[in-house]
Amino acid sequence: MDAQDFIVGEAELDVEEELSEQGDGEPKQKANGMHGNVDDSSDEDEDDDDEEAARAVREGFIVDEDEEEEEEPDRASRRRRDKKRRREERAREEEGLDEEDLDLIGEANPEFERTLPSKPKFKRLKRGHRDVEERGLSRGLEDIFSDDDEGDAHLDARNDRLGRFRPDAAHAADEFDDFIEEDKLTDDEEQDLLDDEEREVARPRGPRGERAPFDPTQLAGMDGDGVRAIVDAFGDGTDYDWALKLQDEMDDLLEAPQNVQLTDVYEFSQVAEKLLTEEDNVIRLSDEPERFQLARKPFRHVVLTDEQLKEEAIWVSRMMPKRNLPESLREPFLKAVAKVLEFFITDEVEVPFVFQHRKDYLIHAAKVPVTPDPANPNAPEYVVSAEKLLNQNDLWQILEYDLKFRALIDKRNSLQRTYDKLQKASHITDKLFESMLPAAETMEELQDLQDYLYFQHASHVKDLKLLNGESETAHRRAGVHKSLYERIRSGKLYSLVRAFGITADAFAQNALREGRRQYTEDPSVRPDDMADSEDVLDAEFSTGVQALRAAKMMFAEEIAHSPKMRKVMRRAYYMSGIVESFRTDKGLKKIDEQHPYYEIKYLRNQQLSDIARRPDMYLKMLKAEEEGLVEVRIRLENEEQFKKQLFNVLASDNFSEIADAWNAERKDALNRALIKMTPPMARSVKENLRQRCEDEIAAACREEFSKRLDQAPYQPGGMVIGTVPRVLALSFGAGVPGRDAVCWAWLEEDGRVLETGKFKDLRYDEEAKNYFIELVQRRKPDVLGVSGFTVETRKLVADLEKIIDDADLRVIEYEDPDTGEEQSKRLEVVMVNDEVARLYHTSDRAASERPMRPPLTRYCIALARYLQDPLKEYVSLGRDIISISFHPSQQLVPQEKIVKQLESAMVDMVDLCGVDLGKATSNPYHANLLKYVCGLGPRKAIHFMKTIHATGGQLSSRAELLGDIHSKRQPIVGPRVWNNLASFIYLEYDDQDNVSEYLDNTRVHPEDYDLGRKMAADALELDEEDIKMEIEESGPGAVVRKLIKEDAQEKVNDLILEEYAEQLEHKFNQRKRATLETIRAELQQPYEELRRNFSLLTTDEIFTMLTGETRESLCVGMVVPVSIKRVLTAQRQLEVRLDCGVTGIIEEHEISDRLNYDLPLTHFFSPHQTLQAKILSLSRSNFEATFSIREEILKQPYRKQYDRMRDEWDDVQEEKDRELLKEKNNDTGRTQRVIKHPLFRPFNSAQAEEFLGSQGRGDAVIRPSSKGLDHIAITWKVSDNVYQHIDVLELNKENEFSVGRILKIGGKYTYSDLDELIVNHIKAMARKVDEMTLHEKFQGGSKTETERWLTTYTEANPKRSVYAFCINPKHPGYFSLCFKAGQKAHLGSWPVKVIPNAYELRGVAYPDMRALCNGFKMIFSNMHGAGGR
Repeated sequence: MDAQDFIVGEAELDVEEELSEQGDGEPKQKANGMHGNVDDSSDEDEDDDDEEAARAVREGFIVDEDEEEEEEPDRASRRRRDKKRRREERAREEEGLDEEDLDLIGEANPEFERTLPSKPKFKRLKRGHRDVEERGLSRGLEDIFSDDDEGDAHLDARNDRLGRFRPDAAHAADEFDDFIEEDKLTDDEEQDLLDDEEREVARPRGPRGERAPFDPTQLAGMDGDGVRAIVDAFGDGTDYDWALKLQDEMDDLLEAPQNVQLTDVYEFSQVAEKLLTEEDNVIRLSDEPERFQLARKPFRHVVLTDEQLKEEAIWVSRMMPKRNLPESLREPFLKAVAKVLEFFITDEVEVPFVFQHRKDYLIHAAKVPVTPDPANPNAPEYVVSAEKLLNQNDLWQILEYDLKFRALIDKRNSLQRTYDKLQKASHITDKLFESMLPAAETMEELQDLQDYLYFQHASHVKDLKLLNGESETAHRRAGVHKSLYERIRSGKLYSLVRAFGITADAFAQNALREGRRQYTEDPSVRPDDMADSEDVLDAEFSTGVQALRAAKMMFAEEIAHSPKMRKVMRRAYYMSGIVESFRTDKGLKKIDEQHPYYEIKYLRNQQLSDIARRPDMYLKMLKAEEEGLVEVRIRLENEEQFKKQLFNVLASDNFSEIADAWNAERKDALNRALIKMTPPMARSVKENLRQRCEDEIAAACREEFSKRLDQAPYQPGGMVIGTVPRVLALSFGAGVPGRDAVCWAWLEEDGRVLETGKFKDLRYDEEAKNYFIELVQRRKPDVLGVSGFTVETRKLVADLEKIIDDADLRVIEYEDPDTGEEQSKRLEVVMVNDEVARLYHTSDRAASERPMRPPLTRYCIALARYLQDPLKEYVSLGRDIISISFHPSQQLVPQEKIVKQLESAMVDMVDLCGVDLGKATSNPYHANLLKYVCGLGPRKAIHFMKTIHATGGQLSSRAELLGDIHSKRQPIVGPRVWNNLASFIYLEYDDQDNVSEYLDNTRVHPEDYDLGRKMAADALELDEEDIKMEIEESGPGAVVRKLIKEDAQEKVNDLILEEYAEQLEHKFNQRKRATLETIRAELQQPYEELRRNFSLLTTDEIFTMLTGETRESLCVGMVVPVSIKRVLTAQRQLEVRLDCGVTGIIEEHEISDRLNYDLPLTHFFSPHQTLQAKILSLSRSNFEATFSIREEILKQPYRKQYDRMRDEWDDVQEEKDRELLKEKNNDTGRTQRVIKHPLFRPFNSAQAEEFLGSQGRGDAVIRPSSKGLDHIAITWKVSDNVYQHIDVLELNKENEFSVGRILKIGGKYTYSDLDELIVNHIKAMARKVDEMTLHEKFQGGSKTETERWLTTYTEANPKRSVYAFCINPKHPGYFSLCFKAGQKAHLGSWPVKVIPNAYELRGVAYPDMRALCNGFKMIFSNMHGAGGR
């Protein structure tokens, strides 16, 4: 193997080896005497160090990758081996005394002889820490900068002999097991290995393993004096018993069995992601709907009283969106809301249950008398008029309001407890607080009361905190630090506050117009005279001016903290609030007419009703404010008039100089109060508006998603709705017809993928066409599903339709229900919505489900499944559903709100369709539906399936879910959860099985089975004896089974259900009219498909799916970049194409008036050239457009039309800003250059970096250059906050504003146009940056952090050399190659330049990272081998 092989091998290190290197990054303690043959001196010559480092570099550059580390045993095994080894060592030591002990014994007793071992018993390590220096000096060229970890951890001889506990002892021992050999040591080596100070005298063990006391009689042949001499010299052997006992206890503790939790092994986030935390287990096993548990978790401690339940019904009915209900329906509406809350709170049933089985309580039915008809004496006396009060969306809103009411009650209870404590501790009474607390309806009102309580009784609240130890200054005496307002309230100055003649509460009551008006009384003296009196002044307020200012401030604070006054302000803001947007300096430059925020840049005078109609606009304003582009302000529409009205109810009605003086002070105090109240009130209103607008957008997303869910499977010809079709799905993804293969997948009705494959070319390849025809004739699909990523997909559709027409391919014959004749339809080709397939085909789920299928085949499978059941496809996405767009402003709403709304839509639709329990238990794809079943959730669904499989996997009835005592079957769910889910999972009815219950296959809830059986008996006209006999013979379901067996379901239509309903309501107080209708329908057709027919895509939807463009993003009048496909010389036209795939023509007269007709168009234009063009017309059905590139047309910018009122846009400010921008442009002294290219922006370097901040790596901006009109600057994003600015020199320019025909960069790289430069220069460098950052040797931190990592690594591995790359933010386009050749070597770094398609190191270009790494090693090795520095 030559050196080149070593280099390549090193560069292809596998991941495990690199991970092992990184895991050994902790610095280790250096052992004394590491360099055994070198004196330990700090005065070594620096040149020696450098020479030694250079020698280490030369000897260890290239590594043989054959070296591998031994695998580390698991922790428990290592502990057991470690303990066993130490005990064995002790036992060996206890078998006899040490050598020196025996020598001393021999000296004291000459007659004593010791037996010498026949073989040397000492062992040594082949490669221990004492010979590290020799090994380090002998390392060869293959070791330096090695990527293989050598395992530099060494055994500590002292700890090994003493048997001390070290966590890595077992690992170290195992590592050196293969290096131990029998060897006879010299006396010097023995002396080095066994130090007298570290030797322990071992003793025999007792029966329990403890150390036995020293027994002198064991020393045969010794007298008492000899024994005493030994004991005096060495002790009795018990000196270290405490340490050994502690070690044994530690070992026993480590070996004891422990209750290991998942969080002990995995990160908590991983456990939580898998729903395996303790909290998840509680939710999983509790007999309560999972969604209720999660939603009510913050309010578990809140228990509503009967009075609060009544209050909640009234509160919720007020909070719900206003309806135009007539007066006669308001009371029924309130009762309906109260009943729904009772179902949620008392019965603990979810929304689908209420909507399905308590529908009668959502409808108001009234009997309307009918005028008697003499001609029809048997006509009914009345008709039933039914009004729907609540729909399913309303039920979800009521459930949400229930949570908000619980939060309200929780806050109210907390305030009540605080007030009760104040009353008990300080004996205070506050009538205002006591009257307003029970009446508070919003969290804002409760917060106002809390602020009032803490302001009005601040000292008592502080004392209460001191008593409870809640204050940070609890150790201080109460009252030492009083606020200014407390001192005013408790001092003489407060008499001046009372002299204002009216309290803040009375003033607010007047403003609210509640009760009798409270009139303001004037004192008999002027305010300044009263302020100067001795009855007011004190040490703190020694002058009248100070006293009067403090009194006004106190009165203003009381007004500002008055809950009633805040209510006045809040009501005024909601009734006459105005929202306006003001651009900032940053927004002035950034928001141009093409910017998405331009429609709000100068928006003014938006009333709250306008915001309600356009919630997306308001959220866009707040988003722009977060980005610092605009400032959103909320003000009162007629603020001065509002202030005047308030002052009128505050001022005195008296006419005198004194009254005028006091009114002036009152007005000043009122203005102070309003100034203090306005900012927080505006913030509160702004945040409430945000919440409401977010809720509106989320609800709109839910509505749109519900429409997409509400689709039955594609209906094959002659089949009833709901029949699952057999599908052949085809696509070539982003390919081109005739060039790229067409992937296909065949799915049976049950969803099984039976066959997949590829067609090479369905346009020109006859063999492929014949194979397609044979496939269709063999498989007999009901429909062909097609989709793709580009506009070219339409050509595939056209090719398939042509083949179908030519071969006359048809679906299976079926009987026409009208004529009864056999007929067959032409095989239909359907464009399928691929929003789910796009997410699925590259997902981890797809890779795990179909690992052997290519992504495009998985895409086809998802298309076919969408045709078979859109609901199941959407459900299978889980939380990835948020990736699908349902509203243009969806991204402005927090994801959790969107997910919550989308999940509620899936719950509704899954429970409408039901879940076949047999399929769910056998197929995970169907089991995905279970988490949306009423009563279940993700946790309970998993537990539900596991329990079913654990009990045999087969169920014969819904009742078995509750368990069976006789058959000892364990319950799968509790009674409450079962009550929720029972009717939404069904079991297929088997007419051959007498145990099978027909109603278990219907939407009928088990609580209503008796009604269904009664209706079946009445339809069959069975008397009680017949019914009893049938039940005794075949069980409770016998009557229904008889009805089905006789095919007599139509007879239930003859039943008069109104009489049934009246009897049930009269006798049992149960309203079941709608339920009876459901039972009648289910007896005739169980779980009938209630969804709408499959929705075929509209023209706009197909256009958006294949192009990604909407009517807002691409429309007539826009100026867009187009690429020339062909120059049609004969027709003198340009055939062009947009990036989205839309094609078009530029006619000759739309090119230019100054075109030289003597020259061909190819003289001016060439294929792939990019032009700026204006869209003149656009056909979305044909994906075609017409364009113009005439200069006068392009100068007319596109302006989006907005429907605004006259005073809603600040035209004056807009014109001022235009002039301001022109002045700034003139101040720069440069002509503003415009280049016709999609990447061009009129930016400077700072603006370009700001624009690219949110873009990806490799994105670029072409901009004017400050070097003149023959230069262009290109800024591209290298990494986060790293941007490279490239100067491009233009040559061969037609004029000063045109782009040069030759573009040069650095005098080295030459390009013919901007597109070539972007692709072959910018994108090529971006690819090399990606390759560098993905390499195993790349460090994501700064150069300092990388060097710190190198230092730490070499400290942990002193004889290892290591290198790494890091980005150089100071020099964009460069990386730093940092290296350290051993622990003592200096840190070094070399610059690595990124160039197109290569890296440049020391003037040499390397095509990839492997070559760069090997080149670095060879250069470094050659430099130091030649004595280079």
